[in-house]
Amino acid sequence: MVTTKGAQFRTWLILWMASLAGVIAVLPYLRELLEQALQEDAAASGRSLEALLALQALLSAVLLALACWIGLWAARRIGLGAPIVEALAERRTPRVSAQAVAESVLLGLLAGACVVALDLLVFAPPDAAGLTAERLSPVNGLLASIYGAISEEVLMRLCLLSLLALALRSLFARRGAAPLPGWIFWTANVMVAVLFGLGHLPATAALVPLTAGIVARAIVLNGLLALLFGVLYRRHGLEMAMVAHFAADIVLHVLTPLLI
Repeated sequence: MVTTKGAQFRTWLILWMASLAGVIAVLPYLRELLEQALQEDAAASGRSLEALLALQALLSAVLLALACWIGLWAARRIGLGAPIVEALAERRTPRVSAQAVAESVLLGLLAGACVVALDLLVFAPPDAAGLTAERLSPVNGLLASIYGAISEEVLMRLCLLSLLALALRSLFARRGAAPLPGWIFWTANVMVAVLFGLGHLPATAALVPLTAGIVARAIVLNGLLALLFGVLYRRHGLEMAMVAHFAADIVLHVLTPLLI
């Protein structure tokens, strides 16, 4: 656990800088995936495309700074956090479990493969046609995977899941209950999974019209991944959720465009 204000600040700074790197890394992916929509937005605002992307990155940096701070504050109160980063912030040698890393990588790869299979077999015909590989280059897919693994995990697991779980515990847990009762964790985890799926709809809407099938696709496919990342966050800490998220995104954004 982080015990000093200086260590808490260093934990926040490490996570924020890593999240900011993810925002910068995803820009080529966004430009390739949403170029037409971004060009239209840039023309409507009277800015260049580069200026629009820079503004989005700046807004994301501010949002992530708040998310890191709020998330760490909430996580400490329910026994969650980022143990590896916290150890580094306290200038201790972090304890990294090889078993936890292997488990996170394997589960992330399997989850990514399951999502691709579900997309092709259930959702692709007809609503999501053309979205599976998304016509993206593997290099930009790799860069997007960095954003997903770090920035999205900070936003969704560290901040939102921790904050929701803390709020639910404050409202409904009995005095003397565990820092994070199981039913409270799962309620928050499911809520965040649904929000994680819905959060992908704006980008999808720039590619195809939103239909009931497209909305269901976003919630189910992204939600399944989010549930897994939440479990790993609780079991091993934020870093293992990041590892699993990166592994899943490699399947989705690097291997899938190469193979399909």
